[in-house]
Amino acid sequence: MPRHFISLHDLTSAELAGLLQLGLDVKAHRARYAGALAGQTLAMIFQKSSTRTRVSFEVAMLQLGGHGLFLSGRDIQLGRGETISDTAQVLSRYVDGIMARTFAHQDVLDLARFGSVPVINGLTDDLHPCQVVADLLTIREAFGDLEGRKIAYVGDGNNVAHSLMFGAAKAGMNIAIASPAGYRVQEKYLELARADAEAAGTRIEVTEDPREAVRGASAVYTDVWASMGQEEEAAKRLRAFAGYQVDAAMMALAHPDAIFLHCLPCHRGEEVAAEVVDGPQSRVFDEAENRLHAQKAILLWLMGGVALPA
Repeated sequence: MPRHFISLHDLTSAELAGLLQLGLDVKAHRARYAGALAGQTLAMIFQKSSTRTRVSFEVAMLQLGGHGLFLSGRDIQLGRGETISDTAQVLSRYVDGIMARTFAHQDVLDLARFGSVPVINGLTDDLHPCQVVADLLTIREAFGDLEGRKIAYVGDGNNVAHSLMFGAAKAGMNIAIASPAGYRVQEKYLELARADAEAAGTRIEVTEDPREAVRGASAVYTDVWASMGQEEEAAKRLRAFAGYQVDAAMMALAHPDAIFLHCLPCHRGEEVAAEVVDGPQSRVFDEAENRLHAQKAILLWLMGGVALPA
C-alpha cells in the first residue's frame, strides 16, 4: 500500500523532523536532487483556485525531473459527476502520485482509499498540512530549533489552525490559538491534537483573548478572516473579528525576536496591519518560498524512495 500525506496527525514526530531536515537539504542542495523523480507524473486536482499551491508543486516536479499535470475541476469528469472512486482508480493507472486541493476533506480521503498511488492533501476545508510543513521549516530557519518554542495563531479556527495544532505538537512546540466565539477550531481536531500534545509533553491553549495568546510567542501567525467559499460572510466576519488584527502593539507582546507568519494571500488592514506584514519581523515571503522546498521533501518521500526516520 502506498503512503499518503493527508494530515500531520498521521506522521510520527520523527517523520516530521525528517521531512523538515530533508526540506532544508533540498533547499541548500538543489542540484543533488535533480532527476530524482525523472519520468514520474503528479496529477494535480484543483477544485479551488491557487497561486502558491499550483506553482510550487509544478516547479517542484520540474526541478525534480518529473512532470506536474494540472487538472481543474472544470476539465475532468469529477465536474460532471464521475465518482471519486472511479477517478482515483483511473488516475492511478496513468500517474505516479495525486495531489488534490478540494473543498470536502472526504474527497482526499476517498482518493487515498480507492487509488493505488500516493495522495497528497494540497488543501481541504479541514486541513492544510503542506502549508504547515513550510511554516515549521521557516520557524526552524529563523531560530535553529523548534522544541519548546511557542507559536500563536490569531484568527479564524480554520484548516490552517487545525494543521498548525498537529504540526506544533509533533514538532515539540506549544501553541495558543485565539478566535472569537463561534469561530473556534473544530472540537474533533482539537481532541486529536491535544492527544498528540499530551504524548509530546507540550500544550495547546484555546482562548478568545488574542493578546494573551501572543504573549511570549516566537512566531505569530494569522490568516484571512473569510476563506475561499466564505465570501458572503465577509461583512459578518469583519464585525466578529474586530480586535483580532495583528498590529505592532500585538506583536510587541510576543518574544522580542518573534517573527510574523501568514500563509497568504493577506488583506492588509484586516487580519494584519501593513506595518507588520511589510515590516522587519515578517517572514511571509520566506514562508511562501518554503512551500516549494517542503513539498519537494514530501514528493521525494512519497514518490522518490527517500526514507524518513520511523
